This record gives sequence, C-alpha cells and structure tokens, in this order.
Amino acid sequence: AEAEQGATGLPGNPAPRTVVLELQQALAHAIERFQALDEAGVLRHVSDRYRSDPLTKPAIREQLRVMFAVYDTLQARVRIDEARMAGDQAWVYSTGEISGRLRWLGTWTSILSWQHEPEVAQREQGVWRLYGYQQ
Repeated sequence: AEAEQGATGLPGNPAPRTVVLELQQALAHAIERFQALDEAGVLRHVSDRYRSDPLTKPAIREQLRVMFAVYDTLQARVRIDEARMAGDQAWVYSTGEISGRLRWLGTWTSILSWQHEPEVAQREQGVWRLYGYQQ
C-alpha cells in the first residue's frame, strides 16, 4: 500500500516527539544487541512479516550470521534524520555506518553506509519492529 504523500512529497506527517523517542530507544537497543553479536536480540526488532525486496527476516538472519562469523567486533553508528507517520506505520529516515574488525586479522573495515535511507517500522505487540517496504 502506497502511503499518502504529505506537502513535502514524503509519506504522512511528522511523527510526534513521543514516537520519535520510542523509535530512538528501539534503535539504541538494536545497536547494543548488534554490537554484542546477539543475533536473537537484533532479530527481536524485525517483524516476522518483514519484506524489502529481496530481503526477508530469514535473509537478515543469514547476513547477521555471516557478519558475526567474519568480524569479532562490530560497530554501528546510526542517526534518525526524520520520522513520519502514515497511518500506523512510521517511515524512519536514517543515516549510518556499520564497520567491523576482521576476525584473525584485526583490521577495521567499513561494511555498509547509507544516507537518509527510509525504512518502515510498525508496532507489533506494543513494540516497534522493522517492517520493510512490503513490495
């Protein structure tokens, strides 16, 4: 379902401050679990119905397993640039970078970086979970 476009051409309307704070708390917890190499902890923040072609929750699980095997230390720096509400969905635009220290080599490398990329989150059982674009 396409979200209605606001005056800015972006979906919905600016999210209330309380929602932004909840999203920031969820993000902080997900980053903490990621940096602790806690696969289950990270995946608790992803809906079982997650879909952003070609990614699904099982594909994210596999990516985490590979990263946790290849890197002995991971670091994520993610900033929420903007959050907008379209119905019960939060469109979260973030900028960030993930880097890791290669196991056995000790070399730090950038793994992934992005700027102002959208991701959809939705409340499930009272908590915010990543939901994807559902294409």
